[in-house]
Amino acid sequence: MLFKVLPKYRLQALFDALSSRRIIGPVEKARRPDGEVLYGFDAICRFEDLRLDYTTTTHSPKKFFLPHREVLATFSLSGTTWEKMVDDNAYLPVAFFGMHACDINALNKLDKVMIDSSYPNPYYAAKRRSTFIIGIDCVPQPQCFCRSMGADTVLHGFDMFLTDIGGDYFVEVQSAEAYELLKGAGTRDPSSHDHALFMKKGDMKKAGFSCQVDATDLTKILDMEFQAEVWLDWGKKCLSCGTCANVCPTCYCYGVQEYVDLDLRGALKEMHLYSCNLIDFAEVAGGHNFRPESHTRLKYRFYHKHRGFVEAFEASLCVGCGRCGTACLAGITVPEVIASVRREAQGDA
Repeated sequence: MLFKVLPKYRLQALFDALSSRRIIGPVEKARRPDGEVLYGFDAICRFEDLRLDYTTTTHSPKKFFLPHREVLATFSLSGTTWEKMVDDNAYLPVAFFGMHACDINALNKLDKVMIDSSYPNPYYAAKRRSTFIIGIDCVPQPQCFCRSMGADTVLHGFDMFLTDIGGDYFVEVQSAEAYELLKGAGTRDPSSHDHALFMKKGDMKKAGFSCQVDATDLTKILDMEFQAEVWLDWGKKCLSCGTCANVCPTCYCYGVQEYVDLDLRGALKEMHLYSCNLIDFAEVAGGHNFRPESHTRLKYRFYHKHRGFVEAFEASLCVGCGRCGTACLAGITVPEVIASVRREAQGDA
């Protein structure tokens, strides 16, 4: 990895250098009655609209790679013949300007399933191949436990990463394209003082985390507490609305539906993201539901994140962004659920 220093006043030059791409970045979307700003990722045409000081976004960048609805294929029918048309829906190269480490790590985890698995998703892969990512450091928020999940820093999956060190950005360069872009942006090699400022900023970030999750031996504890009563208690609170999966940067469960025109001249196949917390998620033909109770669905979501994915890929699927707990209408948070399961295990002991 190569390191450079970029003066803040030259940041717009970097933004302008990406004009051949569709630029997506954090913007102010709305404000709560108390004045709190709600941020979201959106297409940006003007540098002035970019809010790199954002706290966290309501939704993650996942929606640009796994849209809530996406047409997979269309069909045209004529007599006894038919034609299939497939579009990967990746029309323009995209540049993400200002993605936090947890969200980059989330995409890295999705890559394991959507690209590197036995059954890759070509639609997701096409979007990822055409994406340029500029990461940026963040200030830990009260709901963030990404440090507990090892997602507060990122080592790969980006082209360059910016860390605010005062009047400059300390830039980690990871791709040849990023290196070429920075050539015309007025960067310089970092001095020992720049390195010291970078390390100090990292220490300040570590000290800023107030929310933690004890993930020690968590897979074993979850195995031991599969039938724990505490899951029933959380199931009584859960509304089975699927909001947690909607805002989660790593949930990827989906369904596929096919629609045929009434005149039998056309048809399409559409993918839509789904949630394992919805009541009909495990319902099969004939009406049988393998997970009819809310506590069972909630439990399996946690087991997939912190047990099943770990077994398959040796890492938790959760990145600790805290979006699910913030958005949950019942106030269910990952730290509280895991802490209750750990207390149950200690009680059994």
